[in-house]
Amino acid sequence: MIKHYSYFILLFILLAPQQLIAGEKPAYQLFTTDGQKVTYSDLLGSASGSEVVLFGELHNNPIAHWLQFELSSDLLLKLENKLVMGAEMFEADNQIILDEYFGEIILERHFRAEAKLWNNYNTDYRPLVELAKDNELPFIATNIPRRYAAVVHREGFSGLEELSDMALSYIAPLPVPYNPELPGYKAMLEMGGMPAHGSENFPKAQAIKDATMAHFIIENLPDEGVFIHFHGTYHSNNYEGIVWYLQQYANTPLNILTIATVEQESVYQLEEKHHRLADFILAIPSSMTKTY
Repeated sequence: MIKHYSYFILLFILLAPQQLIAGEKPAYQLFTTDGQKVTYSDLLGSASGSEVVLFGELHNNPIAHWLQFELSSDLLLKLENKLVMGAEMFEADNQIILDEYFGEIILERHFRAEAKLWNNYNTDYRPLVELAKDNELPFIATNIPRRYAAVVHREGFSGLEELSDMALSYIAPLPVPYNPELPGYKAMLEMGGMPAHGSENFPKAQAIKDATMAHFIIENLPDEGVFIHFHGTYHSNNYEGIVWYLQQYANTPLNILTIATVEQESVYQLEEKHHRLADFILAIPSSMTKTY
């Protein structure tokens, strides 16, 4: 009987982890750049000690948006409101509309009618905007107006030279530094299937967005505290994009923390292809529902 009893104990020990894994359904898991599991507390501690936090999202992923809100909420408490927020989803020429709304000069319905809000604003970005408004935090519209990005797509950077001084105030200063050898930009030239994507101006249109976002982050860095920025994860993956431009524009080296968002079938370990995307990688099950 003792032998049989020992056998069943051993069998339980061997099978228990598999049963446990089958029974758990985590909504996300955080990893370091080399694939080590970490906790949200680790992320919060590192973020609070940074100057710039670049939170790369998948635009339709609800877990990424939820964690953006939670991290921002905890940072403003931890930093005693020494926090600036900004986002790709707002173009620089809408800054006056954001400021008027935050200053209660205009009503929300007028803000919503005149700002170029994304279709998923209600579910995904309004909580961030209202968090900043309620706590009197600056919220910076960092992206280039899309009409000027379209100029670059058609004509390259030289097309921007025809713009007025007012138009140029919404864009990173000219001439814009550009490195076509950055892997992310090179990959855009190698994309097939769509003729426009084969144009040498396609990565330049991406670069002017990255440069403009970096420019407005630098322009609005708090003397103390953290600037947290929200954007598509490809804008900062592999420490390129916004990261590269921040390094070009900063007078002194910046303490930048990057977060990449990925989806994979299982979040129990980070897939090799996602290693080294960022300082922290937010892995989310690919079966997660989408916001659009």
